[in-house]
Amino acid sequence: MRSPIRITTARAHLEGAGVHLHRGFGFGETTPFDPFLLFDDFRNDDPSRYRNGFPWHPHRGIETITYVLAGTVEHADSLGNSGTLGAGDLQWMTAGSGILHQEMPQGDAEGRMHGFQLWANLPAKHKMTAPRYQDIGAQDIPTVVDDDGTSVRILSGDFWGRQGPVEGIAADPRYLDISLPPNTVRTIPIETTRHAFAYVFAGSVRFKDASNPRDVRVEDPMNHGRTLAEFAGNRSMVLFDQGDSIRVESGEEGGRFLLASGEPLKEPVAWRGPIVMNTQEELHQAWKELGDGTFIKP
Repeated sequence: MRSPIRITTARAHLEGAGVHLHRGFGFGETTPFDPFLLFDDFRNDDPSRYRNGFPWHPHRGIETITYVLAGTVEHADSLGNSGTLGAGDLQWMTAGSGILHQEMPQGDAEGRMHGFQLWANLPAKHKMTAPRYQDIGAQDIPTVVDDDGTSVRILSGDFWGRQGPVEGIAADPRYLDISLPPNTVRTIPIETTRHAFAYVFAGSVRFKDASNPRDVRVEDPMNHGRTLAEFAGNRSMVLFDQGDSIRVESGEEGGRFLLASGEPLKEPVAWRGPIVMNTQEELHQAWKELGDGTFIKP
């Protein structure tokens, strides 16, 4: 049974042209989350804190996964693609050799905006592949519901005999949106070779070993470190050790969390801003091309 080896509270961060979000991880140590690089929770009820969005910016060498729960995100890119992601929609963008795009969040009728963005690294052999989008409507994301009321939206990968709609992804991740009823205990299988993390964003849950909850030091900037043997709540990022499954228990109000797992690439990472390569030379070349106008490949 996998146990949590690190629980952190997502930290407030300013990104884009003034979007207030909370970052679960990113721009730091890459090995524990490999093949994932970054996770952001952009959630706000005040349009002034998100409406300036993420104007035109480049990406190379990664895949960006945007999952919207409330409001909309309008997007456009240098290849002429454009569209709008609504509540429940998913977009998997393979930046590959390079793309320029923008993402502009819009709130719902009450001004609420909520979504997540996850970055997955591309292996060296796919860094310079042709860019592509997979835009997935909410109606095309399978949801499975068990007898106890546990509900799982399968964003990518396979789970409980169903396959998520995203195809041909280099990291072959499993990405799930899991909702547990109150006071529910579940065991969820995860391949032993994968790295895995969970992000709690509603209610509360705790992750247990085979017998008892495990005390974990929480990196919480508001509380200056504390020991957690109880339930992890809103904006808790949980990194797991190795094993073939996790055991999760929900609190009195139930719990909802994202669960992501993927095979580590185990490759060197050279990272600056929105561009991720394997060597500093490749990184320097990418930024040089961005400056001289040769970044976008025919």
